[in-house]
Amino acid sequence: MILWGMNRFHASLARRGMKQVNWQPQWTVLDIGCGGGANLNRLLKQCPQGKVYGIDLSEESVVFASKYNVKELNKRCFIQQGSVCSLPYKDGTFDAVTAFETVYFWSPIEIALAEVVRVLRKGGCFLVGLEASSPELGKMWTERIKGMVVYTAGDLKDLLIEAGFSTIQVVHNKEEMYIIARK
Repeated sequence: MILWGMNRFHASLARRGMKQVNWQPQWTVLDIGCGGGANLNRLLKQCPQGKVYGIDLSEESVVFASKYNVKELNKRCFIQQGSVCSLPYKDGTFDAVTAFETVYFWSPIEIALAEVVRVLRKGGCFLVGLEASSPELGKMWTERIKGMVVYTAGDLKDLLIEAGFSTIQVVHNKEEMYIIARK
């Protein structure tokens, strides 16, 4: 039920966020924290000749996302359980990496971002989409969810620069925030 809700309620955030990137048909893309798998499906449509990988810490999410993307599973869509702090991919594998509603839980975030940099090819794009775009807006969630951290745009920008990203663009849309970082 939660994963179905994630697919439904995060859809508009993901659609608006994906408009921030000039997707190429042949790209290989990683979605970190793939949850219910809807964003993997969107990415398959954005990159019709490419491949899409999803990773999630939750075994339940991996099973759900696999069923959601069964038509392309193990053909153009590959999903596995794992941690952002130890990504099981070779250096420079991906043209783009996405993370929707998940960086709040990356700990330690510095190691997670270093892993994103490692698996991105030179010039690759990292797209982050967040509904809680400031600690004040996220307070009701951080008080309820242990370990959740809501970052300011400035904090994330500093962390991304420290991790090795060269170009960082921040886009605010109502209460949402999108960050597009290039390696």
